[in-house]
Amino acid sequence: MIGRNISRNGLAIVAIGFVVLFVSGGSRHTIGLVLKPMAETFAWERSTLGGAVALFLVVSALCMYFAGHLADRYSMRTILGGGLAVSAAGIGLMSLVSEPWHAFALYGVAFAIGNGVASITPIGVMVSRQFPNKVGMANSIAISGMGLGQLVIIAALATLLVSLGWRSVFVWLGIVNLALVPFVVWALRDNHARRGGAGAAPASGYSVRQALGTRRFWLLVAVYALCGFQDFFASTHIVAFALDQDLPPLLSGYLLAFMGLTGLIGVIAAGAWSDRFSPVGATILCFAIRAVIFALVLFAKDTVAIAVFAALYGLTYWVTAPLTVVFVRNAFGVRNLGALSGLVTMAHHMFGGLGAWSGAVIFDIDGSYDLSFIIMLVSSLAAIALSYGLRAARAAITTV
Repeated sequence: MIGRNISRNGLAIVAIGFVVLFVSGGSRHTIGLVLKPMAETFAWERSTLGGAVALFLVVSALCMYFAGHLADRYSMRTILGGGLAVSAAGIGLMSLVSEPWHAFALYGVAFAIGNGVASITPIGVMVSRQFPNKVGMANSIAISGMGLGQLVIIAALATLLVSLGWRSVFVWLGIVNLALVPFVVWALRDNHARRGGAGAAPASGYSVRQALGTRRFWLLVAVYALCGFQDFFASTHIVAFALDQDLPPLLSGYLLAFMGLTGLIGVIAAGAWSDRFSPVGATILCFAIRAVIFALVLFAKDTVAIAVFAALYGLTYWVTAPLTVVFVRNAFGVRNLGALSGLVTMAHHMFGGLGAWSGAVIFDIDGSYDLSFIIMLVSSLAAIALSYGLRAARAAITTV
């Protein structure tokens, strides 16, 4: 009976994490859908909105780190409910913007705070406590909500964008985020996700200071920084890039949603792989695929090539997400799982801001994304080399 209750509670926690990431993941990537029409409405350069995206990623990254600290100590009920409420206000009010500073304040700060708090970092900790022996797979199922959210929400909003315009997109996102708050507060009313909940591993492992003194930690940060640099370049600019190649607006919007569909396959496969083998192998394969498709899109920009790029990039898009807590737990224990995984995710998102912004700046200067694709290709090769270094460092770190 006890085992059955633990299983039921664990499944409930995964389901809650899935729903939260479904909404927050879909909401976060909407800026890529509306980038070109918003810029054209106000005659802004793309780097203006790219700067707002960069600010969003820096602020949300910092909030993910602090959310990880909170997750090590407090109930998820307040953390996730509060984050969603702030997200709703920030993204909903984006429908009223008329000046660049509005986008920076609402998307870059307000929405970033809420989205960073109700994010993968506290949910990864919450899920890991319930499934200490299946961390990768359990987190993959929860994180697959981000891929499905990107598929369903972006596809729906792409249709809405064509018929009602970009302002309506933000109105509906605000409503959806706000509607989720009472559900989360109710679903976590029994506080099954507190520190030391059912199934949690003993709180042993490295302190944050000790982890920062290891080579493995900084290799991990470097790999995730390059991953984020690529991820948010792709999600921010794929629709605009497709529109530049004269693809129809609805099809271009569906490409971003399609990335979410293939991302579901990648994230589940990555979780299963990491539980059975090493997370390093999945990471190396992820960047090898990216190197190939960045080279492809440099030389072929027709509809088929762009669709192949979106499909294969989507396959790799969420691969490293469920592996974060696996890497951190395996190397540094669970004592500061939230704080350390939050630091790694913070690096991912901060460099993601650089990727989104640099892609916009390069386009404004050259009128093309080709230089950005070259940079992404080189960074993929660098990430593969760093991942091999991560594998080599494993034995030395785990025996400290």
